[in-house]
Amino acid sequence: MRPNLHRPERATPGDLATCREMIRTGSRSFFAASLLLPEHVRNGAYALYAFCRFSDDSVDVEHGGEAAVERLATRLDAIYAGAPADGAVDRALADAVEQYDIPRAPFDALLEGLAWDAVGRSCETLSDLYAYSARVAGAVGAMMTVLMGAREPHMAARATDLGVAMQLTNVARDVGEDARAGRLYLPRAWMREAGLDPDAWLAQPTYSPEIAQIVSRLLQHADELYRRSDVGISALPAAFRPAIYAARLLYAEIGEGVARAGFDSVSSRSVVPTSRKLQLVTRALTRTWRTGAHAELHATALPQTQFLVDAIAAANVQTSADVIGGVRRDVKWVIDLFAALDERPRRLA
Repeated sequence: MRPNLHRPERATPGDLATCREMIRTGSRSFFAASLLLPEHVRNGAYALYAFCRFSDDSVDVEHGGEAAVERLATRLDAIYAGAPADGAVDRALADAVEQYDIPRAPFDALLEGLAWDAVGRSCETLSDLYAYSARVAGAVGAMMTVLMGAREPHMAARATDLGVAMQLTNVARDVGEDARAGRLYLPRAWMREAGLDPDAWLAQPTYSPEIAQIVSRLLQHADELYRRSDVGISALPAAFRPAIYAARLLYAEIGEGVARAGFDSVSSRSVVPTSRKLQLVTRALTRTWRTGAHAELHATALPQTQFLVDAIAAANVQTSADVIGGVRRDVKWVIDLFAALDERPRRLA
């Protein structure tokens, strides 16, 4: 997308304040971190978070369903046409899209995931969960490859691996919380294999050795994808590696917390203490990287994320000079993108 230099509707200070408030009330810890951002990058992060949050609320909280998804698609049409609707989030996101030349495909993937939520699409298998995760999380990874100027297919593949791994971790962490809200994200086929009736369990969710085994199994798949993503992180420009690796470590630590609790994420929810977060960030900042093996770096994408990899390759987006010349400024925006992912509800089935 070429910047529309003549677009009259630009985000106002009030628009940006609205987006800022959405992250302040939605995620206090990440709001505090965002205060370290240069203003222009901070505003872009707020705009993206605000759109993700607004989209989720429109479909889920306000029970807008498929009609809400259609309205969101229309608003994206206007944003990408350089004529955003008269709203704070729309104007702010339009500015971010122009500034960073963000392709639309990841946004469309997100809306497709929301549409699946709206119709109550079931997660029968791990493949189904991967497909959903590709849309609500892998899309963020694909977007980041553009931000960092790492748009090669193998880099997009590793980035989407990381996004899907994070989503699997979220699902493993929130089993009880989701179930009490009437939501089930564990593969139903796995539950039946373990002798559990998914609907009966959802009506009365309780911890059991069978549930622990399923959660453990899911985290094993997440760990495999984290390892696949590591070679992609090692191939990033050096200035980007600490932020991406920190995000990877923080999410993987959530899974470690679930494991330490005996894989009981029904009775409790894994939380990473601040002291541990600081240790992990320090580890990310001090790690010495070696280039990964060529075969590992160029491994094929997950079948469920291949469409995102193809879309990034086809977009042929030209990285803006601001991204090339301001690597250190954009690193923290990447973390804020993961913040938006962390706060996003998961409503499959």
